[in-house]
Amino acid sequence: MLELILIDDLLFALVGIEGRYISIKRVHGKADVVSFQVDASMDLALQELAKRIFPLCESYLLIDEFVESRSQFKHGLVNHAFAAALRAFLLDYQAMVAQLEHQFRLRRLSIQGLWFYCQPMMGSMQALSTVIRKVSANNYAGSAVLNLLQSQAMAGDSAVRSLLEKMTHSASNAYLSILERWIYEGVIDDPYGEFFIAENKSLQKESLTQDYDAKYWRQRYSLKKDIPSFLANIAGTILTTGKYLNVMRECGYNVQGDFLVHFMDIAREELLKKHDEISVEKLQSLLDLALRTTAAAADPCHEDLTCCVERASVLKGLSRLKDLDIKNVSHSNDLEEPISITGLETFSLSYKIQWPLSIVISRKALTKYQLIFRFLFHCKHVERQLCGAWQMHQGVRALNSHGTAISRSSLLCRSILRFINSLLHYLTFEVLEPNWHVMHGRLQTAKSIDEVIQHHDFFLDKCLKECLLLLPELIQKVEKLKSLCLQYAAATQWLISSSIDIPKLDEQSDGSFGSGKLKSKNPSQVLKVMTRNSAVTDSILKFEREFNAELQTLRPILSSSSQAEPYLTHLAQWILGVGNDQ
Repeated sequence: MLELILIDDLLFALVGIEGRYISIKRVHGKADVVSFQVDASMDLALQELAKRIFPLCESYLLIDEFVESRSQFKHGLVNHAFAAALRAFLLDYQAMVAQLEHQFRLRRLSIQGLWFYCQPMMGSMQALSTVIRKVSANNYAGSAVLNLLQSQAMAGDSAVRSLLEKMTHSASNAYLSILERWIYEGVIDDPYGEFFIAENKSLQKESLTQDYDAKYWRQRYSLKKDIPSFLANIAGTILTTGKYLNVMRECGYNVQGDFLVHFMDIAREELLKKHDEISVEKLQSLLDLALRTTAAAADPCHEDLTCCVERASVLKGLSRLKDLDIKNVSHSNDLEEPISITGLETFSLSYKIQWPLSIVISRKALTKYQLIFRFLFHCKHVERQLCGAWQMHQGVRALNSHGTAISRSSLLCRSILRFINSLLHYLTFEVLEPNWHVMHGRLQTAKSIDEVIQHHDFFLDKCLKECLLLLPELIQKVEKLKSLCLQYAAATQWLISSSIDIPKLDEQSDGSFGSGKLKSKNPSQVLKVMTRNSAVTDSILKFEREFNAELQTLRPILSSSSQAEPYLTHLAQWILGVGNDQ
């Protein structure tokens, strides 16, 4: 009978409520110090079992009170988002308690069974309560909360690490929104002073004429001490980027282009579908949303921008333009079509061209623009995926990963990322931008509409050619490399999570498995770790071999093509150097 009463009390204690034999004790003046006590008259064996569960009860009470206090915006956006994530977590916890109570009402739950079901939650709840105590004791906000979550995630087991990584992701969303406005618009929208860049509003640009020390540029915006660890290496670059954009805004220039980044974020799920499963109407509504909520809304022509989804790959589309000199391709059937293409390969922008502009930008000219855009859009997607993979590697830098599979993967990631960055640099800064400036200069001196059409058509054909789109053998190699990049980026999460708990390679060589926890493992556990380590290493080496092999086959094609096509010299110099640093 006493056991049933105690179980009933414990079920209440699990959600922070006192019972007949269980009470809550608080320390005056210390809100984060709370303990549960069981009546001394209770059977000693039952007391001991109850005391095992009390840490879970104490953690729940601490988390619940933190959620209530930090849900107020005065504690900052990061704490508010963290509290919201904790609230969602507690709902799952409360659902577990409700299920236990249901089993108890059916007389299917003993106190030993209650302890058994509570154990899986113990580590996660205690890890969260540890974070909360530190946040409360130090009154952390903004960057300090994010850094604490990330450091605690590194110290826990896989379940705790996964939970705290989710909490970090949720808590950082609001912070990254502030960062996004700064790097895309040069504006600090930080109502609670959490951002790592401080704004001194007392310094105005008008003071530059009287300011002997020219403080405006150096002190108007400056770095704070608290910087998120995952941004520490690029904090200076972020500061400078926003400062330049801010100056441009002060000069009256509109900062364009950020709508596409925003669109890629919000339309990612739809674009990952097969091209025949995509809702064009949904994409259009997401594009309209991106245009209205970014700096592009200031463009008077933004409503003329529309989206479309093609049915064929870029090369298939090129083969249909009969006036183009596509080398080494006699029939469109010779072009290899991907087995399954998604919206990321077929999405394109269109434009409602009004009369008389339609005389110059014909349907054929618009198609050429779209082909170049599709190629660039997919390259940008590949870069974003690889940047995500690189950030994951940076997130585990604090671990001692030298000599492990993860360090090998980090080197490979850097090499692959350099390849796609080199390709994008070539396309934008070596091809599109200089050719645009040349065309713009020629249009200023054009004396007839025929000359305008001639200069515009020459610009488009030259861009198509120099963007590699008229060289099928070369572009197919580039597409294969991009495909490998995406496969590697997709596998990175598994590679890293599988590598984190793997011992160093040099520690395995002497058969001792180091001086850590593996010494106590039995032979089957050791064999399991060795097998997992081998699988991870083999996967990384496979990606490395395939990437380097494709890069090597690209060398002779680029070398020979650059002799006939001088514009490829810069691309050859950039790309042919990628494999040399591995």
